[in-house]
Amino acid sequence: MPDTIINRRDLEFQVFEVLDTDALTTRARYADHTRETFVAALDTAHTIATEKFAPHNRKADANEPLFDGQRVTMIAEVKEAVQAFSDAGLIAASHDYELGGMQLPETIAQACLSLFKSANVATASYPGLTIANANVISRFGSPVQKKKYLPALLSGRFFGTMALTEPQAGSSLSDITTTAAPNPDGTYSIRGNKIFISGGDHELTENIVHLVLAKIPGGAPGVKGISLFIVPKFLVNDDGATGPRNDVTLTGLIHKMGWRGTTSTMLSFGEKGQCIGELVGEPHKGLSYMFHMMNEARIGVGMGAVMLGYRGYLAALDYARGRPQGRAPGAKNALEPQVKLIEHADVRRMLLAQKAYVEGGYGLCLYTSWLVDEQSTGETETARHEAGLLLDLLTPVAKSWPSQWCLEANNLAIQVHGGYGYTREYSVEQFYRDNRLNPIHEGTHGIQALDLLGRKIMMENGAALELLSRHMHDSIVLASAYEQLQPHARALKAAFADIQNTVQHIKSALADDAVLGLANASVFLESFGHVVIAWIWLRHAVAAAEGLAKNNPVDADFYQGKLRVCRWFYQWELPKTEAQNKLLRSLDDSTLTMEAAWF
Repeated sequence: MPDTIINRRDLEFQVFEVLDTDALTTRARYADHTRETFVAALDTAHTIATEKFAPHNRKADANEPLFDGQRVTMIAEVKEAVQAFSDAGLIAASHDYELGGMQLPETIAQACLSLFKSANVATASYPGLTIANANVISRFGSPVQKKKYLPALLSGRFFGTMALTEPQAGSSLSDITTTAAPNPDGTYSIRGNKIFISGGDHELTENIVHLVLAKIPGGAPGVKGISLFIVPKFLVNDDGATGPRNDVTLTGLIHKMGWRGTTSTMLSFGEKGQCIGELVGEPHKGLSYMFHMMNEARIGVGMGAVMLGYRGYLAALDYARGRPQGRAPGAKNALEPQVKLIEHADVRRMLLAQKAYVEGGYGLCLYTSWLVDEQSTGETETARHEAGLLLDLLTPVAKSWPSQWCLEANNLAIQVHGGYGYTREYSVEQFYRDNRLNPIHEGTHGIQALDLLGRKIMMENGAALELLSRHMHDSIVLASAYEQLQPHARALKAAFADIQNTVQHIKSALADDAVLGLANASVFLESFGHVVIAWIWLRHAVAAAEGLAKNNPVDADFYQGKLRVCRWFYQWELPKTEAQNKLLRSLDDSTLTMEAAWF
């Protein structure tokens, strides 16, 4: 029976053959590990995801959490699943041994987490948010806060959230109005409202630790006046024991198109004037601290989008292999047996596209996880700095490209199923609904595009883009050693040169008119993302060519599949960027000159 949540061969190919995570075991932090321990962690995650998360994915969608005005209830399987996740030590997977962690590389930890996102993205969001919450406290919290909260978060006794968005502000964090008034004992009184807080209330754990953005009175206007606070649902004593209820009130649940198993909440802080928060780090630096969690969440969103697309692709592939329908063009005898869907050229086209999008997106997200490892444990200061630059550059791409194209993979999965795909009896309609959130949350495509073009491309006078150019050049050299990959190597070189040319045009425009220069940033994000994914696919193709050279017949079909999909992406997808870049360099002002009244 085929695996429904991952092609495990693809996972291990990407982790071990493309990213060479075995090499990380030579570093002091990971010296206790071997490939065997990495595989054992993946096996554990795969088993729990398959046995505890996947079985209730449909049930949680059909029976979303309920709020009766007093408490939130949900199906019992959710608590059982997250408890198994916590008991396996997966929340603390990448943390120090002293904190109960496994000191796994981030690459392996994220590969493990990807399996849960595929199996049941809604249930996986509870521990996923907790991991990001704990990472912020670990990096920016005081010694007292770390001692007080980290053991409970990393063990799963507490879960965590991030509370940024407000009804009147949306994505514009400079307009938040939640306040934090200092108290004589060093705590702060929090007052305000937050909306769309995932995991904001439940009874899955003993406590919920909110990371809340708020403004201390007297601070600078806008984002420069934002501070970050720890605000638990139940107050926590210095020894980590849970105390009385804090003044945090659930005012309602939001009912979503998809991702229904995760509570999406509206929270009120300080209705009784008794909401206590603890300042994280220094005043007025909250947004920079929270960006650590937000960037982690953005890559997590991209990975979630990939895995929902991947799940839909595997379902469509299985359906196409098993469903007889129609006959080959030119077949005149109606008595001939029907052929399987996968024998039809247009169905193969849709499966090729899905495979290209999801496996390419997976490669990008795993590569950004590898950059996290390189940033923290790289062998030289230069290597660590350069990894950070690339991570900053690729984060908006890792969030948005999968959110757009792996959603398209879900769309194609429905199409492969035909009319059945549009029914609730088949899983692909839920995967589409769940994935439709990813282009929106943690910053829309437009916001990621502004970040990419307005900041990341231009930072340090274009240093990150130049660094990416060097990495692409290295891949082009490797690919050029294989005759069948030489056309792809030349195409990637030309496509990236086209991107660099576009950047120079827009850079000049930005100096004169930032509004015009950034007006079509979303198109730049799409074009740049396609070139990045083409690079990811070339890396895969090189590894596949190397694998074929070893003459292992067991893997021959797998490697040939990688090479053929790489060829498809270069033939059908990468050429789209040429027209996009030409349009971008024209600095077309259609979006700016179209007046509101004309709509």
